[in-house]
Amino acid sequence: MLVVLGEDHKRLRNLALALVTSTKLKPSYLGDIEKIALHIVGSWHGKSKDKGRVNVIAFCEEARKFAFSVIVKQVLGLSPEEPVTAMILEDFLAFMKGLISFPLYIPGTPYAKAVQARERISSTVKGIIEERRNAGSSNKGDFLDVLLSSNELSDEEKVSFVLDSLLGGYETTSLLISMVVYFLGQSVQDLELVKREHEGIRSKKEKDEFLSSEDYKKMEYTQHVINEALRCGNIVKFVHRKALKDVRYKEYLIPSGWKVLPVFSAVHLNPLLHGNAQQFQPCRWEGASQGTSKKFTPFGGGPRLCPGSELAKVEAAFFLHHLVLNYRWRIDGDDIPMAYPYVEFQRGLPIEIEPLCSES
Repeated sequence: MLVVLGEDHKRLRNLALALVTSTKLKPSYLGDIEKIALHIVGSWHGKSKDKGRVNVIAFCEEARKFAFSVIVKQVLGLSPEEPVTAMILEDFLAFMKGLISFPLYIPGTPYAKAVQARERISSTVKGIIEERRNAGSSNKGDFLDVLLSSNELSDEEKVSFVLDSLLGGYETTSLLISMVVYFLGQSVQDLELVKREHEGIRSKKEKDEFLSSEDYKKMEYTQHVINEALRCGNIVKFVHRKALKDVRYKEYLIPSGWKVLPVFSAVHLNPLLHGNAQQFQPCRWEGASQGTSKKFTPFGGGPRLCPGSELAKVEAAFFLHHLVLNYRWRIDGDDIPMAYPYVEFQRGLPIEIEPLCSES
């Protein structure tokens, strides 16, 4: 979906929107996200790397597990406990490492490993599709049911689209959650405001009662933090575009066929558009539009606006809810996000965590 144009892109985008719609309409949608968040956060108890009594975790790895488990559940109907989920994740990590690498197929290179991993993932997904077909009607209500009911794509295209969906719902979402934790780890004041907001939401619910869509709407300051993490973190720094005809922009002429790279970070960090642009200040979003604009395009825009943008924010908010209510944390040592070529933390964002006395 990243490279196709015209009617082909419109067709695939409609399928992507069907994924988002089918996901949001599922009664268990929010519950699935929260169960997975609880599963990941709960697994940290007693998880230590021999640093005294304080547990140290590689947060980026945990965020990836969470985001991948959510998207696999929504797309393929698989739970985190199923062995096939762990198998797909292992292959997917190898696929990601070689996705943008020198395309030289020599055994042992990242590119060769990525090609092999994609073949294994394709084989696994084909097996799941075949099993679903042989079982007849399915009541899982996941996106695979929607995809199998479509006659617009061949089986090979359906497998490829599943991989696109996994990629889109995994990498950027997990990095968004890591960015939120990174910036909050450097701002005690904002962390305290987020914690108070979630304590207020939890205080009005019964013990073990799941969050609702109304609770999500109350996470206003959390949304400010997520938006500011997107602006400062610039998870997607630029996109590749091509002029299909001569385009005149102000005093410039972009000839047909020329490549264009809109750089989002140049807009997000422009001091003429955002006061104190280099500073993490979630309060700047109070009273501001929460959607995309010409000054804020973390999910792109126009016909190529990311269809899963709201899903990513829900996942980040729900994960943060259980993190701040169950743990104190601080970043262990120095680690900063670097673009290489994806934005990533060189040390995996190790954080020291300490369970709070009363768990939520």
